Amino acid sequence: MQTFELEGYDFIELNKLMKIMNLVGSGGEAKQFIDEGLVLVNGQVEKQRRKKLRTGDVVSFEGEEVKVQ
Repeated sequence: MQTFELEGYDFIELNKLMKIMNLVGSGGEAKQFIDEGLVLVNGQVEKQRRKKLRTGDVVSFEGEEVKVQ
């Protein structure tokens, strides 16, 4: 499991996290995969592209997991 540090911010948006962590090649790809229901947040399908992720949230996509800290 990878981790992402918020570094003083309150949240990061789901589509931005996916791009920063190289889970996708572009923001457009992130939006497409989210719209198709292929991304899980805390074990639930998440269809909000700009879902605010906070400390403790876990994003799962294609066998990869990222925990927000």
